[in-house]
Amino acid sequence: MIVFHKPPQSPHKEGAVTCSTCAGAFMLADAGLFDGRQATTHWRLADAFKQKFPDIELNIDSILIADPDVVTAGGVMSWIDLGLHLVGRYMPPHIVMELGRFLLVDTGTRYQSYYRSFLPPVDHGDKAILKVQQQIHRDYQQPISVADMAQLVNLGERTFLRRFHKVTGYRPAEYLQQQRLQKARELLETGTLQVEQIAWQVGYEDVSAFRKMFHKQTGLSPREYRQRFSGGYKM
Repeated sequence: MIVFHKPPQSPHKEGAVTCSTCAGAFMLADAGLFDGRQATTHWRLADAFKQKFPDIELNIDSILIADPDVVTAGGVMSWIDLGLHLVGRYMPPHIVMELGRFLLVDTGTRYQSYYRSFLPPVDHGDKAILKVQQQIHRDYQQPISVADMAQLVNLGERTFLRRFHKVTGYRPAEYLQQQRLQKARELLETGTLQVEQIAWQVGYEDVSAFRKMFHKQTGLSPREYRQRFSGGYKM
């Protein structure tokens, strides 16, 4: 459980640009600075943030969300992105590029979706749903219907669907899809299989559908993802 004490009166009302990285977004939300605007925080904190601030629009795909007076950045190390952004507000672009080269960091646009992993909750205490989760983790390559899942734990389909979504935050088909895409990421990062082979290995018969879904979830094509995260392996 994340607990933040409400901060003192912010200089924001006096015209200061107010910024946060990672969990700092909770403090700005407590101060009321996100009313009517988007915010971001680390993707692992998204559920806690939504629970505490259900009326705030959270965008965890973006590393940086910048308004003229409020800027939020995703993870702890995104302070680098935040710093470059603030420099760019007051200095010419070539200064930002030079600073990026000096710091050995990429000054191009990035997104949290490049880095987000599928880490579903398994400590929810619902043993029946956990059994289905474990089955999906083992046999994600195989087709499995809602009826099959419900039968596995002797539940009616409607009851199963309700309980599954309640404790995992996903519908069963979405959960299976996320598990497959997570395994595809791992194969792209560590192996040399072609994209078509990876798609088939993780359970997609339609390679085109796999490519589209992978791009939708990560913001990168499988080729771009491999080039970024596999140490430079070229297909």
